[in-house]
Amino acid sequence: MNPKTIHISDYWYDLPDERIAKFPLAERDASKLLIYNKGEVKEDVFTSLPAYLPAGSLMVFNNTKVIQARLHFRKASSNGVLGALIEVFCLEPSAPHDYQLNFSQRGHVQWFCLIGNLKKWKSGKLCREIVMPDGSSITLWCDRKEISGTSHIVDFEWDGNYTWAEVLDAIGELPIPPYLNRETQESDKQTYQTVYSKIKGSVAAPTAGLHFTERVLSALDEAGIAREELTLHVGAGTFKPVKSTEIGGHDMHTEHIAVRRQTIERLIGYDGHAIAVGTTSVRTLESLYYMGVLAAQGKEDLHVPQWFPYEYDGSMTTVEALQALYSYLLDRQLDVLHSSTQIIIAPGYRYHVVTHVVTNFHQPQSTLLLLVSAFLNGDWKKVYDYALTHDFRFLSYGDSSLLIP
Repeated sequence: MNPKTIHISDYWYDLPDERIAKFPLAERDASKLLIYNKGEVKEDVFTSLPAYLPAGSLMVFNNTKVIQARLHFRKASSNGVLGALIEVFCLEPSAPHDYQLNFSQRGHVQWFCLIGNLKKWKSGKLCREIVMPDGSSITLWCDRKEISGTSHIVDFEWDGNYTWAEVLDAIGELPIPPYLNRETQESDKQTYQTVYSKIKGSVAAPTAGLHFTERVLSALDEAGIAREELTLHVGAGTFKPVKSTEIGGHDMHTEHIAVRRQTIERLIGYDGHAIAVGTTSVRTLESLYYMGVLAAQGKEDLHVPQWFPYEYDGSMTTVEALQALYSYLLDRQLDVLHSSTQIIIAPGYRYHVVTHVVTNFHQPQSTLLLLVSAFLNGDWKKVYDYALTHDFRFLSYGDSSLLIP
């Protein structure tokens, strides 16, 4: 199958608004769990997940942490009346480009941002007073620079001896998904983060992980399931709708990943196979295969272009590709792989690393639904028909599924 000719209209299903979970359950792991196992579908509760996984397998989690990326400013007004409200939505760092280095900066950073109410901000700097947790008052200035694609490069400057991470925590608002159609609440600061989130950088949560609790993680350990973590920072592009009739006309957003050399070594020890928690882990793990192919070809830049998986003949085994990637890191004395991927996983894609997927229920006509269809050899409708007729809750705060092709 040529994925470029897939019609997105074939991936439509009717999702009533009342089936979208606007808030999470009181207990994360009390959510329903749909199990698709080689064509058979049944349901259980999420706490039972370890019972359905093969002992001795490796489970991989995305440890990214959602940042308070939504900032609000008021335009200055000469007559003392409050000016227009401008929203600045931080997407990813521009300078310094490295996330952790950027968050640790004091006084000045630059980010790629989306601007809300842009027509009201024609020129000049925006500023806002911030009261920090220690009671100190500082000023944050915001200056819009050039356009970069669909976003703007924005300069942020502030006084006081605070890091950018501290400033964001003090002024920012956690960005919950637009389809929830509600304002962010204080409770979202906890419920819209996984219990294992560590590395700041995402503007959306890897929501398959929201169901995990310390109780479930302990049960995985007791069941002999090994655990590893990687980092893919989820960008706003995850909500980007497919507007083209055919998939070939859709440009996938670039996502930045960080994977420890030790994790790649461990994957090799598991014959290159893993259970992925969430579609972000799926895209990272599958991208590692193609990064290994690029490394074996002598490439320095290991970015995975959108259509590369469908152009490569697949002659390398998974372990060979991961070994080439491990050698690439070893030769350069790198403990962590920092790279990026634009991979699109759609019917016609051949999976190399991922054997099982834990994931939520995704929007109609989304690239995430294409990924699920590719994993289930086209049998996605059976999963979604069951979920719709058995009272499952959908999208970010909804219920979960375990997919075994």
